Amino acid sequence: MPSLGLPIYGQKTALETRRWKSLDELEARTAAEPGEFPEGAAETPEGLSRRGFLQVLGASVALAGLQACKPPREKLVPYVRAPAAVTPSVPVAYATAASEEGYAVGLVVQAHEGRPVKIEGNRLHPASLGGSDAIRQALVLELYDPARLRGFTREGRALAWSALLQEIAALGREHDKDGGTRLRFLVAPTSSPTLGDLRRRVLERFPRARFDTWSATGEGAQRAGAAIAFGRPLDATYDVAKADVILSLDSDFLAVEGEHLRHAREFASRREGDRMNRLYVAEPRFSVTGGMADHRLRMRGLEVAAFARAVAAELAGAGLAGLGPLGAHGEGERVKVARAIAKDLAGARGRSLVLAGARQPPAVHALAAAMNEALGNVGTTVHWRAPVLLDPRAGADSLRELAGELAAGKIDTLVVTAWNALHTAPADLELRKAFGKVKNSMVLALREDETVRAASWRLAASHPLESWGDLRSRDGTVSIVQPLITPLYESATEIDLLAAFVGEGDRGAWRLVREGWRARSGAPPAPLPLAGAAAAANPVDTNRPRRPDPYDRTWDEWLAAGVLTESAGKPEQVAADLGAVGDALGKLPVPAGGIELGFAPDYKIWDGRLLENAWLQELPDPVTKLTWENAAHLSPATAKRLGLASGDLVELARGGRAVVAPVLIVPGHADDAVTVALGYGQQVAGPVGKGVGFDGYALRTSDAPWFAGGAELRKTGKRTDLAVTQGHFSMEGRAIALALDHEELGRAKAELDEHRGEAPTILEPVDYSDRTYKWGMAIDLSRCIGCGACTAACQAENNIPVVGKEQVLRSREMHWIRVDRYFEGPAEDPKSVTQPLACVHCEMAPCEYVCPVNATVHSDEGLNEMVYNRCVGTRYCSNNCPYKVRRFNFFDYHGDVAPTLQMLMNPDVTVRARGVMEKCTYCTQRIQRARIDARVGGKKIGPDEVVPACAQACPAEAITFGNLNDPRSRVSRKHGDARRYDLLHELGTRPRTAYLVKLRNPNPELA
Repeated sequence: MPSLGLPIYGQKTALETRRWKSLDELEARTAAEPGEFPEGAAETPEGLSRRGFLQVLGASVALAGLQACKPPREKLVPYVRAPAAVTPSVPVAYATAASEEGYAVGLVVQAHEGRPVKIEGNRLHPASLGGSDAIRQALVLELYDPARLRGFTREGRALAWSALLQEIAALGREHDKDGGTRLRFLVAPTSSPTLGDLRRRVLERFPRARFDTWSATGEGAQRAGAAIAFGRPLDATYDVAKADVILSLDSDFLAVEGEHLRHAREFASRREGDRMNRLYVAEPRFSVTGGMADHRLRMRGLEVAAFARAVAAELAGAGLAGLGPLGAHGEGERVKVARAIAKDLAGARGRSLVLAGARQPPAVHALAAAMNEALGNVGTTVHWRAPVLLDPRAGADSLRELAGELAAGKIDTLVVTAWNALHTAPADLELRKAFGKVKNSMVLALREDETVRAASWRLAASHPLESWGDLRSRDGTVSIVQPLITPLYESATEIDLLAAFVGEGDRGAWRLVREGWRARSGAPPAPLPLAGAAAAANPVDTNRPRRPDPYDRTWDEWLAAGVLTESAGKPEQVAADLGAVGDALGKLPVPAGGIELGFAPDYKIWDGRLLENAWLQELPDPVTKLTWENAAHLSPATAKRLGLASGDLVELARGGRAVVAPVLIVPGHADDAVTVALGYGQQVAGPVGKGVGFDGYALRTSDAPWFAGGAELRKTGKRTDLAVTQGHFSMEGRAIALALDHEELGRAKAELDEHRGEAPTILEPVDYSDRTYKWGMAIDLSRCIGCGACTAACQAENNIPVVGKEQVLRSREMHWIRVDRYFEGPAEDPKSVTQPLACVHCEMAPCEYVCPVNATVHSDEGLNEMVYNRCVGTRYCSNNCPYKVRRFNFFDYHGDVAPTLQMLMNPDVTVRARGVMEKCTYCTQRIQRARIDARVGGKKIGPDEVVPACAQACPAEAITFGNLNDPRSRVSRKHGDARRYDLLHELGTRPRTAYLVKLRNPNPELA
């Protein structure tokens, strides 16, 4: 068995067996569940009772449903033969990747004895650079969700995998007769080379079949814009670190669009020092990227194109050849703004960047491409490459053709792997009606949804952490997707399913991926098995060839690193067709009057596929701090004009379609516009997502996928309570989350001195200078984008429960880290600053003085600790905490949970019961693990060796942790920075967490 990058299997059997105390209980359970031994499974041998058969076969095999039920699972390692690299209680990290709109995001997953528990970014991967976000952090909860779909059924009949393969083979023989004329595949975007090979082979067998690609939130507009500008679809990658001046045209590139994890890290690296970049953002809704802007320009979504043309006109006037025909001079105040931005961009030729957002039409993307070329940015901050997606033209056009064929009865078999197409399809296509006319509708999905319920074949999909596969990032870098655990439930991958259509469904995804990359890499074929005496000396291993295989070493290195070295594609030389760009701009519709309706993917549940994820539902929205539902976002001025307040229920209508939605007033939102987050209000939902939010897709049509005029809001006279975790966004003149213009920093030294240093106290401070370790943290507000990744990472690391909407409404949320957002200036057009806040581990902690049972104490290294066994729940400490960061367990949130959810728990962290206080511990379990490793190695803990979960997840590297007594540590340097200040310094609490002032870099011409 190789020593690098291999997943650990077998733990599921041991854990699941504990659920049944006796064989009698197991037998009763299997007899009661008709799906336990589905059609095609091995039958009980003649002459042997069912009980005797189970005793002979063993409970672990019975739990697996017999091997005949399963797709091939290679490299299974019974846990009685634990791999040498596994030490009980010591986590092991494995590299893998997850798909984001078909592109690879590199991950590193920590497993405890075969249980994936924590997800981090892969520092070696170009798309993540070690950072992650809330969605990636919450993937592990998706894995253990007990509501996942299980097994395979056809028209209600349970099928074993072998029986399913036989029926797919019979289906294939039927379509062989017409060459696949009546066979269609509706798939999600992907860059998987293995899936690409399988699709090619499927089309070779069924030449008249077709693959249609659909994603409700795809980035097809960018590739379509490149096709306008360059004559072919291309993918753009951006080197944000090299950009001195950035113009975002409704592009949320720091939070959701493109390689946003890398963008956030590179952008944050330029937000301090003398080389600060400058960011301009034009957008309708207040976004995470807009919150980081030096100049944010609010406008309706359909007005962004006109503003972009105004900037292009000013660039042409500044001497940039070719942009004149593309530009159009604006009017009013925006002329001044466009002129100043154009001057700034032109002054940074080759070091500037223009980005168009995924919600903007292809013509705006084409204009942005032309502007980047004229500015000399191509080859420095912008690189164009051939698309790595298998079908870069995915969108509503192909779905419209498919819907027409279904409605006309031209299709007998439809295989769906795209997520919940009946929910996400544009409303005008009426896909729900057409879907019922197909004879064989086969859906592969992770959990039951509207499309699964309407299908005749329901196939459970394996979770990415259970699957073998491969993906490419936007620059072409390849990652192998490897499983961390054997599938918890009977399921298959998309690779398994497509392989079944070419007669190789019994090979397994591992062999298809591994041997495919053997061929692509030019490695020699697998050696033949040994024979004779040599075979006797080498025990049979069905998972590996018995001769030495040089490819094994290469494969293991790929798995260990998470990337295939030197697999990125080379950038292409391009030249924009300015005439084509001008023609496309001329065809853009003129913005109509009235209220504009805009749609956006949700920051937490994306297009709705994560609706059942309780961690994400309870995570506050990065901007509005709304939990557990979506809302219709309005500007203060528009809400006032319509006589609406937050929580009012309105009928939101457009084009004869209407939904009832709550109103949420958001500072900085564009006037005469409403924004709706997609993905909520699903007709088929599980215990978490049932009845949550309203369906924005019901108003979305194929001709206006992101912005549409003519929306109406009508009062219903009813109200609802919105579970918002932060209802007040003003600092009221207090020094809480500080922000300064870059040039003001030197002049503000005296003012900052009032908020740092030693404060008078009546108590004798403890001298920590002679201690080996003095733990502390620094949070750079100039880097923090407010995405909430730290909150999600803390929840995953520290077994923090969710409490539900009702308890959030009572301000009983349990997150140990909250990310506050404050607005400065007028509500119509404010600036913002975000501030992560957890326990700051005061040296003079007010919570410690009032605890009657000494449950909150101080360690000799300065940690404010909680002794759960002592806590009796008086909550005096919470009352005395000026930072309001302590959480009380009002209920037993960890009580009766499913066995699979018990597998989710981090064994290094105590699972708290009802009636105790909890709060940030600086991830003391990670400190202790580093201490143990240091003692074993006979050394001290390194200056930056301990990294808490929040700091490790942060894509912008805004959080720094370490030993303040070590001058080499980064946290020591941060505490000595000229921007450092202490929160509520005047109270004399001496917090160990210091903050660094947020810096802005405004254009003097627009100040």
